[in-house]
Amino acid sequence: MSSNLAERLRLGAIAACAAGAMLLFGQGPAAAEQSGQIHLANQSRGKVHRQAARQPERAGKQYFVEFRARHALSYGHTFLVHGKLNANGEVGQVTAAQVAGLHPAGDGPQLWSVGHVVPVPAETGASDGDTEDEYMSASFRVLLDEPTYRRVAAHIRQKQAKPSMWHAVLYNCNTWVAEVAHYMGLQAPGNNLLYPADFINTMKQMNGGTATVESPAAPAVIENETPASFRD
Repeated sequence: MSSNLAERLRLGAIAACAAGAMLLFGQGPAAAEQSGQIHLANQSRGKVHRQAARQPERAGKQYFVEFRARHALSYGHTFLVHGKLNANGEVGQVTAAQVAGLHPAGDGPQLWSVGHVVPVPAETGASDGDTEDEYMSASFRVLLDEPTYRRVAAHIRQKQAKPSMWHAVLYNCNTWVAEVAHYMGLQAPGNNLLYPADFINTMKQMNGGTATVESPAAPAVIENETPASFRD
């Protein structure tokens, strides 16, 4: 999403017109962060450590949550994929069942266009291009032990099961992904109008490049990965 001042002012005007509708639908970051979402960093059995100087060991971290951004005909899309690493310790080919993210319902552009004015029905699974690595513009991978992954995966499924609305300004794909990151004890940009790649890369920076999310068994490992074609 553009950070250009004129564009932000235009979108802000749209947001003001849609605020009443948003309240009617009961959506928004505050509603989504209500009871039932437990931050792992605040649990007695889980806390976050950020380490800029050394790379945590990966032993026992066979599961992952990877926050991703991809290109699109518009400004792109932010989402996540999750699952178990393959025998080579890689994510491998992602399936639609591994994808989670917020986007307007349906395959056509109609609801996407309307969603720049008022909230529209949303879906929380895969959208076109999410499983194809060639469209990926940035990624931020978190390696997890099994107990931690199962808690995070259950939380993601619970979010996907709840009826959701999408709005380009008030509650978009960046907002939805940020809520999952917060649940995991990670930091995420407060500006949900960033372009998807900027949003993911900013998330990396906010988390110090490397971090661990401790569970009763062992810590998770957080990696930064950006395709070579998009690196500086």
